[in-house]
Amino acid sequence: MNTSVAINNLSTGYKIKGGEKVISANLSAELKFSELTCLLGPNGAGKSTLLRTLSAFQPALGGSIEVDGQNIKNMSSSALSRLISVVLTDNSGIKNMSAWDVVAMGRSPYTGFWGKLGDKDKKMVDKCLCWVGIEELAQRKMQTLSDGERQKVMIAKAIAQETPIIFLDEPTAYLDYPSKIQMMLLLHRMAKALKKTIFMSTHDLEHALQVADQVWLLDKENGLTTGLPEDLSIDGSIGKYFEREGLHFDRETRTFSIEHETARDVIVEGKEDTIEYRLCCNAMVRNGMKPVSADDAASQASKEVRVLIPGDGSYSLMEQGKESIKVDKIGHLLPLIVPTITKYHISAIRDAAEMNQYE
Repeated sequence: MNTSVAINNLSTGYKIKGGEKVISANLSAELKFSELTCLLGPNGAGKSTLLRTLSAFQPALGGSIEVDGQNIKNMSSSALSRLISVVLTDNSGIKNMSAWDVVAMGRSPYTGFWGKLGDKDKKMVDKCLCWVGIEELAQRKMQTLSDGERQKVMIAKAIAQETPIIFLDEPTAYLDYPSKIQMMLLLHRMAKALKKTIFMSTHDLEHALQVADQVWLLDKENGLTTGLPEDLSIDGSIGKYFEREGLHFDRETRTFSIEHETARDVIVEGKEDTIEYRLCCNAMVRNGMKPVSADDAASQASKEVRVLIPGDGSYSLMEQGKESIKVDKIGHLLPLIVPTITKYHISAIRDAAEMNQYE
């Protein structure tokens, strides 16, 4: 059986005075061995509540959770600790312990009543610190570490627990960009190499779509949708959950783009297949200018002024067919475009009113 965790008609939430506060309802899905699954959704969708419920930190309000074919209601905390390890976002309460000692706590299901570490346990702690890339932090106290470093320590602790299932609540939240990628790739490799079920919530949407084997999409309006990231991109599910006004999801590249409003058209010429051309156009759009070709230029585009991008690292302003300005940085070009166009607009207004520049 490849399914390690199954939820059926699960409802999550909290007991409150006089009743229940339901966060999510009627959730059904499966997690499988040897897969990294990412839980995605907006703030307030119930991702952390779902993870805490799956981890048995809080009871389900309805439905069932089965781990390795057994309902977790019928399992002891000791049995669960050998099956599931958990990393939550808040680890700020751990102080006056070295990183090595915190990771060693992951061995507690195997150390007996006195918690004495054997040689195997110590080697596993050292190995996990090395896997996560924090072996140099081993003797540092937790309160001296950055948020990102503490998060890596907690992930190493979960790995040291040697459970077949690992749940992580936003494990990359405090990490810098390279560390986010390294951590997600490490978790994916572990899932494959060690045949683990790894389930993590994250707001790093585009990273998850590139790394995850499976994706769970969760929000209050659409409920839970699961599948391969490619399938969820093709069928429009990703867009349905995350697209907003001004935010567009490209199903083919699986990336999001911001749609800026533009106030004027600017004629742009040059080599459209070059990086200089594409990125200069991006910068223009961000600053309220819509790049158009001479053939597509509407009446609001200045015919006297054009931007030339030959793709050789230079950017030129062309006025009435002649080069007036040539620079080697987009940042030098942008502030010059609108004033140059405006000069011709003012001149046209004066000509129409038969005014000279001193009147």
